[in-house]
Amino acid sequence: MTDSHVSYRAVALQTACHAINACRSRAASQPLIDAAIDRLAAQIEATNAFFGGSVKLVVLPEYILTSFPMGESVGTWIEKACVRIPGPETDRIAAHAATLGVWIAGNSYEFDPEWPGRFFQACWLIGPSGGVALKYRRLNSLFTPSPHDFWTQYLERYSLFDVFPVADTPLGRLAAIASEEILFPEVARCLMMRGAEVFLHSTSDIGGHPRNPKEIAKLARAYENAAFVISANTAGIHGSSVPAQSADGRSKIVDYNGVVLAEAEQGETMAASAVIDVGALRHHRRQTGMGNLVARQRFELYAPMYHAHSFTPPDQALTPIESRAELISLQERTIAMLVDKGII
Repeated sequence: MTDSHVSYRAVALQTACHAINACRSRAASQPLIDAAIDRLAAQIEATNAFFGGSVKLVVLPEYILTSFPMGESVGTWIEKACVRIPGPETDRIAAHAATLGVWIAGNSYEFDPEWPGRFFQACWLIGPSGGVALKYRRLNSLFTPSPHDFWTQYLERYSLFDVFPVADTPLGRLAAIASEEILFPEVARCLMMRGAEVFLHSTSDIGGHPRNPKEIAKLARAYENAAFVISANTAGIHGSSVPAQSADGRSKIVDYNGVVLAEAEQGETMAASAVIDVGALRHHRRQTGMGNLVARQRFELYAPMYHAHSFTPPDQALTPIESRAELISLQERTIAMLVDKGII
Protein backbone atom coordinates (compact mmCIF):
# COMPACT_ATOMS: atom_id res chain seq x y z
CA MET A 1 0.00 0.00 0.00
CA THR A 2 1.80 3.14 -1.23
CA ASP A 3 -1.00 5.54 -2.14
CA SER A 4 -0.64 8.59 0.12
CA HIS A 5 -4.10 9.92 -0.77
CA VAL A 6 -6.23 7.28 0.95
CA SER A 7 -9.19 8.91 2.69
CA TYR A 8 -12.67 7.55 3.43
CA ARG A 9 -15.54 7.58 5.92
CA ALA A 10 -15.68 4.97 8.67
CA VAL A 11 -18.38 4.22 11.23
CA ALA A 12 -18.09 2.55 14.63
CA LEU A 13 -21.64 1.21 14.60
CA GLN A 14 -23.04 1.20 18.12
CA THR A 15 -25.75 -1.42 18.00
CA ALA A 16 -27.48 -3.77 20.40
CA CYS A 17 -26.33 -7.30 21.05
CA HIS A 18 -28.97 -10.03 21.47
CA ALA A 19 -27.80 -12.93 23.64
CA ILE A 20 -28.34 -16.57 22.77
CA ASN A 21 -27.61 -17.85 26.30
CA ALA A 22 -31.19 -18.97 26.90
CA CYS A 23 -31.08 -21.20 23.82
CA ARG A 24 -30.55 -24.86 24.62
CA SER A 25 -29.30 -25.99 21.22
CA ARG A 26 -27.92 -24.80 17.91
CA ALA A 27 -31.33 -25.35 16.39
CA ALA A 28 -32.64 -22.68 18.77
CA SER A 29 -29.70 -20.27 18.53
CA GLN A 30 -29.08 -20.33 14.78
CA PRO A 31 -32.21 -18.33 13.88
CA LEU A 32 -31.08 -15.64 16.34
CA ILE A 33 -27.60 -15.57 14.82
CA ASP A 34 -29.07 -15.31 11.32
CA ALA A 35 -31.43 -12.55 12.45
CA ALA A 36 -28.51 -10.64 13.94
CA ILE A 37 -26.66 -10.75 10.62
CA ASP A 38 -29.71 -9.51 8.70
CA ARG A 39 -30.36 -6.77 11.25
CA LEU A 40 -26.74 -5.58 11.05
CA ALA A 41 -26.87 -5.55 7.27
CA ALA A 42 -29.99 -3.39 7.33
CA GLN A 43 -28.39 -0.96 9.79
CA ILE A 44 -25.20 -0.74 7.71
CA GLU A 45 -27.24 -0.09 4.56
CA ALA A 46 -29.25 2.68 6.27
CA THR A 47 -26.10 4.22 7.78
CA ASN A 48 -24.36 4.29 4.42
CA ALA A 49 -27.42 5.87 2.80
CA PHE A 50 -27.49 8.54 5.52
CA PHE A 51 -23.92 9.49 4.67
CA GLY A 52 -24.62 9.58 0.96
CA GLY A 53 -22.98 6.27 0.18
CA SER A 54 -19.57 7.50 1.39
CA VAL A 55 -19.05 4.86 4.10
CA LYS A 56 -16.28 2.41 3.21
CA LEU A 57 -15.61 0.77 6.60
CA VAL A 58 -17.96 -0.30 9.39
CA VAL A 59 -16.68 -1.69 12.69
CA LEU A 60 -19.17 -3.73 14.74
CA PRO A 61 -19.14 -4.38 18.50
CA GLU A 62 -17.73 -7.40 20.27
CA TYR A 63 -19.42 -10.85 20.02
CA ILE A 64 -22.30 -9.15 18.25
CA LEU A 65 -23.91 -12.39 17.01
CA THR A 66 -24.32 -14.17 20.35
CA SER A 67 -23.12 -12.19 23.39
CA PHE A 68 -20.76 -14.02 25.76
CA PRO A 69 -20.93 -17.35 27.64
CA MET A 70 -22.45 -17.20 31.11
CA GLY A 71 -21.62 -20.46 32.83
CA GLU A 72 -22.00 -22.72 29.81
CA SER A 73 -19.43 -25.46 29.45
CA VAL A 74 -16.90 -25.19 26.65
CA GLY A 75 -18.67 -27.96 24.75
CA THR A 76 -22.07 -26.34 25.11
CA TRP A 77 -20.80 -22.95 23.95
CA ILE A 78 -19.06 -24.46 20.95
CA GLU A 79 -22.25 -26.25 19.96
CA LYS A 80 -24.68 -23.39 20.26
CA ALA A 81 -22.67 -20.20 19.77
CA CYS A 82 -19.41 -20.68 17.88
CA VAL A 83 -19.07 -20.18 14.13
CA ARG A 84 -16.50 -21.23 11.57
CA ILE A 85 -14.32 -18.43 10.15
CA PRO A 86 -14.64 -18.60 7.22
CA GLY A 87 -17.98 -20.35 7.30
CA PRO A 88 -21.68 -19.90 6.51
CA GLU A 89 -22.10 -16.86 8.79
CA THR A 90 -19.11 -14.97 7.42
CA ASP A 91 -20.20 -15.95 3.89
CA ARG A 92 -23.54 -14.22 4.56
CA ILE A 93 -21.77 -11.15 5.90
CA ALA A 94 -19.51 -11.17 2.83
CA ALA A 95 -22.56 -11.19 0.58
CA HIS A 96 -23.91 -8.12 2.38
CA ALA A 97 -20.49 -6.43 2.16
CA ALA A 98 -20.44 -7.02 -1.59
CA THR A 99 -23.97 -5.69 -2.04
CA LEU A 100 -23.30 -2.61 0.08
CA GLY A 101 -19.76 -2.00 -1.17
CA VAL A 102 -18.27 -1.69 2.32
CA TRP A 103 -15.68 -3.40 4.48
CA ILE A 104 -17.18 -4.90 7.64
CA ALA A 105 -15.18 -5.70 10.78
CA GLY A 106 -16.55 -7.60 13.74
CA ASN A 107 -15.97 -10.20 16.41
CA SER A 108 -17.46 -13.58 17.25
CA TYR A 109 -16.70 -16.86 18.94
CA GLU A 110 -15.00 -19.36 16.66
CA PHE A 111 -14.69 -23.12 16.57
CA ASP A 112 -11.88 -24.63 14.51
CA PRO A 113 -11.98 -28.44 14.10
CA GLU A 114 -8.16 -28.39 14.05
CA TRP A 115 -8.42 -27.62 17.78
CA PRO A 116 -11.11 -29.93 19.19
CA GLY A 117 -12.43 -29.04 22.60
CA ARG A 118 -11.35 -25.40 22.29
CA PHE A 119 -12.95 -22.20 21.07
CA PHE A 120 -11.48 -18.82 20.24
CA GLN A 121 -12.74 -15.27 20.36
CA ALA A 122 -11.88 -13.98 16.92
CA CYS A 123 -11.97 -10.62 15.18
CA TRP A 124 -12.54 -10.61 11.44
CA LEU A 125 -12.53 -8.23 8.50
CA ILE A 126 -14.60 -8.91 5.40
CA GLY A 127 -14.28 -6.89 2.20
CA PRO A 128 -16.71 -6.13 -0.62
CA SER A 129 -14.83 -8.44 -2.97
CA GLY A 130 -15.80 -11.35 -0.75
CA GLY A 131 -14.09 -13.55 1.77
CA VAL A 132 -12.35 -13.03 5.11
CA ALA A 133 -9.46 -10.61 4.62
CA LEU A 134 -8.24 -10.86 8.21
CA LYS A 135 -8.77 -13.08 11.23
CA TYR A 136 -7.22 -12.29 14.61
CA ARG A 137 -7.65 -14.64 17.57
CA ARG A 138 -7.71 -12.85 20.90
CA LEU A 139 -4.58 -13.50 22.95
CA ASN A 140 -5.46 -11.93 26.31
CA SER A 141 -8.68 -12.84 28.08
CA LEU A 142 -9.55 -13.91 31.59
CA PHE A 143 -12.50 -16.09 30.57
CA THR A 144 -11.58 -17.31 27.08
CA PRO A 145 -8.63 -19.64 26.46
CA SER A 146 -5.72 -18.08 24.58
CA PRO A 147 -3.50 -19.63 21.89
CA HIS A 148 -0.67 -18.75 24.28
CA ASP A 149 -1.99 -21.44 26.64
CA PHE A 150 -0.88 -24.08 24.12
CA TRP A 151 1.69 -21.89 22.42
CA THR A 152 4.20 -24.49 21.26
CA GLN A 153 1.49 -26.52 19.54
CA TYR A 154 -0.03 -23.39 18.05
CA LEU A 155 3.24 -22.16 16.54
CA GLU A 156 3.73 -25.52 14.89
CA ARG A 157 0.80 -24.56 12.64
CA TYR A 158 0.95 -20.77 12.54
CA SER A 159 3.61 -18.09 12.21
CA LEU A 160 3.85 -14.90 14.26
CA PHE A 161 2.51 -13.11 11.18
CA ASP A 162 -0.63 -15.23 11.57
CA VAL A 163 -0.79 -14.43 15.29
CA PHE A 164 -0.52 -10.68 14.60
CA PRO A 165 -2.25 -10.31 11.20
CA VAL A 166 -2.40 -7.07 9.25
CA ALA A 167 -4.49 -6.74 6.09
CA ASP A 168 -3.09 -4.53 3.33
CA THR A 169 -6.26 -3.10 1.79
CA PRO A 170 -7.37 -0.12 -0.33
CA LEU A 171 -8.35 1.47 3.02
CA GLY A 172 -4.84 1.18 4.46
CA ARG A 173 -3.18 -1.43 6.60
CA LEU A 174 -5.89 -2.66 8.96
CA ALA A 175 -5.49 -4.73 12.13
CA ALA A 176 -7.85 -5.87 14.88
CA ILE A 177 -7.69 -5.50 18.65
CA ALA A 178 -10.27 -7.35 20.76
CA SER A 179 -12.10 -5.75 23.66
CA GLU A 180 -9.96 -5.31 26.79
CA GLU A 181 -6.80 -6.02 24.79
CA ILE A 182 -6.77 -2.28 24.24
CA LEU A 183 -5.29 -2.28 27.78
CA PHE A 184 -2.33 -4.40 26.64
CA PRO A 185 0.08 -2.04 24.83
CA GLU A 186 2.12 -4.90 23.37
CA VAL A 187 -0.75 -6.13 21.20
CA ALA A 188 -1.10 -2.81 19.40
CA ARG A 189 2.67 -2.41 19.32
CA CYS A 190 3.21 -5.77 17.61
CA LEU A 191 0.57 -4.90 15.03
CA MET A 192 2.21 -1.51 14.44
CA MET A 193 5.53 -3.33 13.91
CA ARG A 194 3.83 -5.03 10.98
CA GLY A 195 2.74 -1.66 9.58
CA ALA A 196 -0.80 -1.40 10.97
CA GLU A 197 -2.33 2.03 10.41
CA VAL A 198 -5.92 1.53 11.57
CA PHE A 199 -6.90 -0.50 14.64
CA LEU A 200 -10.36 -2.08 14.43
CA HIS A 201 -11.51 -2.34 18.04
CA SER A 202 -14.65 -4.40 18.61
CA THR A 203 -15.56 -4.10 22.28
CA SER A 204 -18.33 -4.32 24.84
CA ASP A 205 -17.41 -1.80 27.49
CA ILE A 206 -19.18 -0.43 30.49
CA GLY A 207 -20.06 3.08 29.40
CA GLY A 208 -19.65 6.03 31.67
CA HIS A 209 -16.83 8.33 32.63
CA PRO A 210 -14.53 9.31 29.74
CA ARG A 211 -11.48 8.80 31.95
CA ASN A 212 -12.06 5.15 32.78
CA PRO A 213 -9.06 2.92 31.91
CA LYS A 214 -10.34 1.63 28.57
CA GLU A 215 -11.25 5.10 27.34
CA ILE A 216 -7.78 6.35 28.22
CA ALA A 217 -6.20 3.32 26.57
CA LYS A 218 -7.97 3.96 23.27
CA LEU A 219 -6.38 7.38 23.08
CA ALA A 220 -3.00 6.09 24.25
CA ARG A 221 -2.83 3.25 21.71
CA ALA A 222 -3.65 5.72 18.92
CA TYR A 223 -1.06 8.30 19.96
CA GLU A 224 1.85 6.03 20.82
CA ASN A 225 1.47 4.04 17.58
CA ALA A 226 0.49 6.94 15.30
CA ALA A 227 -2.58 4.98 14.26
CA PHE A 228 -6.33 5.44 14.01
CA VAL A 229 -8.50 3.58 16.53
CA ILE A 230 -12.06 2.78 15.47
CA SER A 231 -13.75 1.48 18.62
CA ALA A 232 -17.29 0.10 18.38
CA ASN A 233 -19.14 -0.61 21.63
CA THR A 234 -22.43 -2.39 22.12
CA ALA A 235 -25.66 -0.49 22.72
CA GLY A 236 -26.74 -2.84 25.45
CA ILE A 237 -26.85 -6.63 25.72
CA HIS A 238 -30.41 -7.95 25.57
CA GLY A 239 -31.79 -11.37 26.41
CA SER A 240 -29.41 -12.27 29.21
CA SER A 241 -29.51 -11.89 32.98
CA VAL A 242 -26.96 -9.07 32.83
CA PRO A 243 -28.69 -5.66 33.06
CA ALA A 244 -29.12 -4.65 29.43
CA GLN A 245 -27.36 -1.29 29.55
CA SER A 246 -24.31 -2.51 31.44
CA ALA A 247 -22.30 -2.24 28.22
CA ASP A 248 -23.50 0.77 26.32
CA GLY A 249 -22.01 3.88 24.80
CA ARG A 250 -18.84 5.79 23.97
CA SER A 251 -18.06 4.21 20.64
CA LYS A 252 -15.45 6.49 19.17
CA ILE A 253 -12.94 7.18 16.44
CA VAL A 254 -9.52 8.46 17.52
CA ASP A 255 -6.89 9.83 15.16
CA TYR A 256 -3.13 9.28 15.17
CA ASN A 257 -2.62 12.31 17.44
CA GLY A 258 -4.90 10.84 20.11
CA VAL A 259 -7.69 13.26 19.22
CA VAL A 260 -11.29 11.98 19.37
CA LEU A 261 -12.83 12.73 15.98
CA ALA A 262 -16.29 11.41 16.84
CA GLU A 263 -17.95 9.82 19.86
CA ALA A 264 -21.37 8.34 20.59
CA GLU A 265 -23.48 8.63 23.70
CA GLN A 266 -25.65 5.71 24.79
CA GLY A 267 -28.11 3.78 22.65
CA GLU A 268 -28.05 2.53 19.09
CA THR A 269 -26.39 5.13 16.92
CA MET A 270 -24.13 5.79 13.96
CA ALA A 271 -22.82 9.00 15.55
CA ALA A 272 -19.28 7.65 15.88
CA SER A 273 -18.39 8.39 12.27
CA ALA A 274 -15.44 10.26 10.81
CA VAL A 275 -13.16 10.55 7.81
CA ILE A 276 -10.06 8.38 8.07
CA ASP A 277 -7.21 10.23 6.35
CA VAL A 278 -4.56 7.55 5.94
CA GLY A 279 -2.53 9.86 3.72
CA ALA A 280 -2.15 12.33 6.58
CA LEU A 281 -1.13 9.51 8.92
CA ARG A 282 1.58 8.39 6.52
CA HIS A 283 2.87 11.93 6.22
CA HIS A 284 2.96 12.17 10.02
CA ARG A 285 4.94 8.95 10.38
CA ARG A 286 7.61 10.27 8.00
CA GLN A 287 8.28 13.50 9.89
CA THR A 288 11.23 14.09 12.20
CA GLY A 289 10.72 15.43 15.72
CA MET A 290 9.58 14.41 19.18
CA GLY A 291 6.05 13.62 18.06
CA ASN A 292 7.07 10.71 15.83
CA LEU A 293 7.01 8.00 18.48
CA VAL A 294 6.99 5.24 15.86
CA ALA A 295 10.41 6.19 14.53
CA ARG A 296 11.79 6.66 18.05
CA GLN A 297 11.21 3.11 19.28
CA ARG A 298 14.17 1.14 20.71
CA PHE A 299 12.76 -2.35 20.94
CA GLU A 300 16.13 -4.01 21.46
CA LEU A 301 16.49 -1.93 24.63
CA TYR A 302 13.50 -3.59 26.27
CA ALA A 303 13.69 -7.08 24.77
CA PRO A 304 16.10 -8.51 27.38
CA MET A 305 13.75 -7.51 30.22
CA TYR A 306 10.82 -9.20 28.52
CA HIS A 307 12.93 -12.27 27.84
CA ALA A 308 14.07 -12.47 31.47
CA HIS A 309 10.56 -12.47 32.95
CA SER A 310 7.56 -14.77 32.71
CA PHE A 311 4.32 -13.70 34.36
CA THR A 312 1.63 -15.71 32.56
CA PRO A 313 3.72 -18.51 31.05
CA PRO A 314 3.06 -20.24 27.72
CA ASP A 315 1.83 -23.82 27.42
CA GLN A 316 -0.04 -23.80 30.73
CA ALA A 317 -3.10 -25.53 29.23
CA LEU A 318 -1.88 -28.16 26.78
CA THR A 319 -5.20 -29.94 27.10
CA PRO A 320 -8.43 -28.03 26.47
CA ILE A 321 -9.83 -25.87 29.26
CA GLU A 322 -13.23 -27.08 30.45
CA SER A 323 -14.48 -24.19 32.59
CA ARG A 324 -13.94 -20.64 33.81
CA ALA A 325 -12.85 -22.05 37.16
CA GLU A 326 -9.81 -23.59 35.47
CA LEU A 327 -8.89 -20.24 33.94
CA ILE A 328 -9.18 -18.52 37.31
CA SER A 329 -6.95 -21.20 38.87
CA LEU A 330 -4.27 -20.41 36.28
CA GLN A 331 -4.42 -16.75 37.23
CA GLU A 332 -4.18 -17.66 40.92
CA ARG A 333 -1.06 -19.66 40.14
CA THR A 334 0.50 -16.65 38.41
CA ILE A 335 -0.32 -14.34 41.32
CA ALA A 336 1.20 -16.77 43.81
CA MET A 337 4.37 -16.99 41.72
CA LEU A 338 4.68 -13.21 41.52
CA VAL A 339 4.20 -12.93 45.27
CA ASP A 340 6.93 -15.54 45.87
CA LYS A 341 9.29 -13.56 43.61
CA GLY A 342 8.52 -10.35 45.47
CA ILE A 343 7.22 -8.64 42.33
CA ILE A 344 3.81 -8.05 43.90
